[in-house]
Amino acid sequence: MNRQDVEKTITEYLKPIFGFALKRCKSIHDAEDLSQEIAIRAFRALLVKDDVADMGKFIWTVAHNMLSNYYRDTAKSMVGVSIDEVAELIADPDSELDTDDNTETIRRLQTEIAYLSKLQRRIVIAYYFENRKQADIATELGVPLGTVKWHLFEAKKELKRGMDTMRKASELKFNPIKFHSYGINGSIGTKSPDEFFRSTLSQNICYCVRNTAKTINEIADDLGVSPVYVETEVEFLEEYGFLQAQKDKYIVNFIISEPTAELLTMQNDMYKRAAELFANDLYDELTSSGILDDPDIWCGQTDQPISLTESPKADRNFILWSLIPYIAAWSGEKLTDESISFDEVATIRPDGAHNIFHASIVSDEMILSKDYVYMKNWCGPMWNGNGNRILWQIDSEWSDRGERHGLQYSEDAKRILGLYEREFDDRLSKDEYAWLAERGCVKTNGDYDGYFKSAWQIVVLANKEIQDKLLAVGERIKAKYQTAFNVLKAPYAEAVLESVPAHLRRIKEYELQFVFHSDGWFLAHCITTLLKNGKLRLPTDEQRKSLSTIILNG
Repeated sequence: MNRQDVEKTITEYLKPIFGFALKRCKSIHDAEDLSQEIAIRAFRALLVKDDVADMGKFIWTVAHNMLSNYYRDTAKSMVGVSIDEVAELIADPDSELDTDDNTETIRRLQTEIAYLSKLQRRIVIAYYFENRKQADIATELGVPLGTVKWHLFEAKKELKRGMDTMRKASELKFNPIKFHSYGINGSIGTKSPDEFFRSTLSQNICYCVRNTAKTINEIADDLGVSPVYVETEVEFLEEYGFLQAQKDKYIVNFIISEPTAELLTMQNDMYKRAAELFANDLYDELTSSGILDDPDIWCGQTDQPISLTESPKADRNFILWSLIPYIAAWSGEKLTDESISFDEVATIRPDGAHNIFHASIVSDEMILSKDYVYMKNWCGPMWNGNGNRILWQIDSEWSDRGERHGLQYSEDAKRILGLYEREFDDRLSKDEYAWLAERGCVKTNGDYDGYFKSAWQIVVLANKEIQDKLLAVGERIKAKYQTAFNVLKAPYAEAVLESVPAHLRRIKEYELQFVFHSDGWFLAHCITTLLKNGKLRLPTDEQRKSLSTIILNG
C-alpha cells in the first residue's frame, strides 16, 4: 500500500486501538504504550502489503499479537484479564499465540470452561467460540434471553475464580484404583455389570464418593479429569442406581469393600472354623445314611462313553460335589434372621435388574497367610427357573465352564431346563443335544437316526420330597452348631459394619443375615475343608464341565 493510504487507515483505527488497549492494560500509561506499539507495527506491515482483503481482521490480529507480547514482557499471566478478551484470543484462529504464557493461560481457560454447568458451558461456547448472538442462543436452548445474559455473567465470575485457583488433584489422578472383583445379589437386567464398570473412570468415580458426597467438579478435581467426561459418566451411573444424587452432589449407592489384611484374616478364620464343624458332619451323615443311593437322586455322569444298554449312576464323589454346596446354601432357612428384606435394600434398575451390587478392592501388596482360602473363578450360587424347575449352580476353580456373563447365563439356564422337560416327551434334535453336550449337561451314544441313547450328566433331584430330606440333614447340623456359629460371626460382623459407610450399613446388615447360608465364602470353605482332609476327591477332567450343578423342582 502507498504511505498515504496507510496513514489514513491507521488514523481511522487509532481510537478503537486505544480502547482495545485500555480495557486490557493495568494502567492508562501502559495502554498508551501498547496502542502506540500496535499502530507502529500495523503501519510498518501495511507499507509492504498489497493483498489485505479484510483490514479490520488484519489490524486486530496485530493488536492481539502485540497484546501477547505485552503480557510476556511484563511477566504477567492473563489471570486478571477480562474473560471476554481471553476468549477472543482463543476464538481467533489467525492469532499467533506462540508464547508460553499465552499457551498455558488458554489451556487453563479451556479447562475451567469444562467446570461450568452444562447449560453455562453451552452458552459460553456458543457465544464466545461460535460467535452466536445471545438471542439466537436463547431460542435454540428454549430459555429467555435474560437467562442467557445472566449465565454469561455468572460464567465470567466462575471462570475468573477458577483461573485464580490452583486445583489440587488427589492421589487417584496418578494412582487410580481398580476393582478386584464385583458381583450382584439378585436378578440381572439387560445390561451386564461390565457395561457399567469396564472403564477405570467409572470405577474411580464411584470410589472417590464411597464415603462422602461430592459435586461433579470435586470428583473431577480428585481424578484430574475434565468435568465434561465425569459429568457424562455420573449421569449414566446415577440413572442406573449406582450413584445417588444429593442436590448437586453424588454418593455411591453400593458397597465398595476395601478390607485390611486383619479383616480378611478374621473372615478366613471364621469361615474355616465354621466349615470344619458343618462340612465334616454333613459329609459323614450323607455317606453313612444311605441317602446317596436314593433312587430320586438322578445322575448318569461317567468318565467313559455312556453305554447303549445300561444307565449307571454317577459315583458318590461327583454327586457330593453338587449336594454339599447345595445343602450348605439352602438348609437352615428357619434359623436365619431375616428382619431386613431383600426389597428393602435392593435397587431396581432401568434395564429390569433388581439386585444388590458390590465391589471389592484388594491391594496387590497385601500379604495373607498360606492357608488363606481364595475364591478363584468363583460365581454363585446361581439359580434360574422357568416356573416348573430351577437350575442351581456354582462355578469355581474346580469347574470348567468358561466365563459366565450374567444375561447369557440366565438365558442358557432357562434353555437347559426347557430341553430337560421336553426330553421326557420326545427326543431332542441333533443340534440341541450338541448344545447340551458342549455345556456338560448330557452325553450321547449311538446313531441318532438308529439306536441312540442320551444321559444327563448333572444331578437331578426328582421331587420335593428328596429335596426336603437332603435339606433336613443340613438343618439339623446347623441347629446343632447355631450357638457356635453366632459366636464366630459376632466379632466379624461388628468389624465389617464399622468399615462400611453409614448410608450403606443397612445393605451390609442384610447380607450378614446369610453368613453360613447362601454365602459363597462359606461354600468355598466347606469344599476346601473336605478336600484338605481327603473326604472329597478332586473331580476328573471329564467331570469338570458338569460339576456342582443341580436341577430342582421349582
